[in-house]
Amino acid sequence: MRRALAGLRPRTLRARLTAGLVVLLALSCAAVGVAAVVELDGFLTSRVDQQLRDVGTRYPASLEHGAALRNDHDGDEHGDTRRQASGTFGARLLNGRVTNAAVVPGADADDSTDLTVRLTPRDRAALAAVPVDGRCHTLSLSPLHRYRVAAYRGMDGDVLLTGLPLEPVEATVHRLELVAAVVFGAALAVAGIAGALWVRWSLRPLSRVAATAAGVSELPLASGEVALPMRAPESDPRSEVGRVATAFDRMLHHVEDALTKRHASEERLRSFAADASHELRTPVASVRGHAELALLHPGPVPPEVTRALERIAAESARMGEMVDEMLLLARLDAGRPLERRPVDLTRLVLDAVTDARAAGPEHGWTLELPEEPVTVTGDAHRLQQVLANLLANARLHTPRGTKVTVSLETGGESALLRVHDDGPGVPAEVQPGVFERFTRADRRRTGSSGGAGAGLGLSIVAAVVEAHGGDVELDSRPGATTFTVRLPAGTPAPGGDAR
Repeated sequence: MRRALAGLRPRTLRARLTAGLVVLLALSCAAVGVAAVVELDGFLTSRVDQQLRDVGTRYPASLEHGAALRNDHDGDEHGDTRRQASGTFGARLLNGRVTNAAVVPGADADDSTDLTVRLTPRDRAALAAVPVDGRCHTLSLSPLHRYRVAAYRGMDGDVLLTGLPLEPVEATVHRLELVAAVVFGAALAVAGIAGALWVRWSLRPLSRVAATAAGVSELPLASGEVALPMRAPESDPRSEVGRVATAFDRMLHHVEDALTKRHASEERLRSFAADASHELRTPVASVRGHAELALLHPGPVPPEVTRALERIAAESARMGEMVDEMLLLARLDAGRPLERRPVDLTRLVLDAVTDARAAGPEHGWTLELPEEPVTVTGDAHRLQQVLANLLANARLHTPRGTKVTVSLETGGESALLRVHDDGPGVPAEVQPGVFERFTRADRRRTGSSGGAGAGLGLSIVAAVVEAHGGDVELDSRPGATTFTVRLPAGTPAPGGDAR
């Protein structure tokens, strides 16, 4: 029931204001109508009471002799109907029992009209219960309509009741009710339409502000868009809508300033990362070359020096890989397009799993491929890097004996690559930022840092896949971790080369 009522409630501000206006007007009309009906009913009833007091007991007194009552227009002693209004009721009670009851007929009645009112026991009891105080009371009798009656003491110890019909009063009141309902209904309909138009006109500035907000929400702000050309329409700042528009304009100005500063900061950071990576490639390569050259020296070298040179060469190679990865991310951030060629993704998966099996023989490697080759359009070298990083992530961040399954399939217009392992899984608190740069989850998954990288592998996976128009997802829980890469099948990628 509550849901049904909630569905009927107006949802927009315009509808609520219009509905509130109509409801208030309806309550006002109802109050006026009820007051008018009650006042008219009371006024007409008081007029009937005054007529009843003026009539007195003249008609019921003429019934005292109990003769057979006929319409006597000459007015004898057996029921004098002269100067009595049509419908006047008279009754005589003796010792609490009704002895006579009659009503004055209409003007179209003839001499044969029976004036006697045939009462039921219930009607007789109701007449006997009327207080003998000369005041007017409302009474309903079975053969007649509702009446206003007054009881008086007679001269012979009896009780005389005189009554006048309320039917004319009720007919007038009902007519007023009908007229009021029609007039107020028409007034409500006109007021509802006019109110809806007025509210709509009054809220036009607010609608324009909402349209501006909707337009701003559709701007690609996350991709570096910082210009906010749209502004809220000008309105009277003294009105509520005008204050909302002014505050919204100030908010857009602050947002634009913040986006501009953030974009400039990101550009400086990208430029620094690209420049630093580019500048570090030469000295790192030089250090590595000198270390390898020193290891090739034919003369005797102390074991400690040999080991130190080996470590220098290894760390130089590792640092070179990190520099290359940072340079790749910087180029992708700058929007450098990737190579655009048909790529046999099935062949890349075969080669990547073969390399991973050689690098991690302590893991169990399983390959699931479709019967037909899966082809995508893109950069083969970067896609091979995506596969290598995902398999290296599964190898380095899971214990020995972990089973890793690599599957490839086509789903509609996409190629789906999944790397699944039954390792301990990625903790829930790490998963939201697992594709961010410099995120290190190896300690959380294996408890060691041996062989761990700088936390750029998965961020490169996400950046390269996004540059190909795809996406990558992680679904991880203890005993089941799955990376799913979705690439457009046969959809051309942007041209160029980021290498």
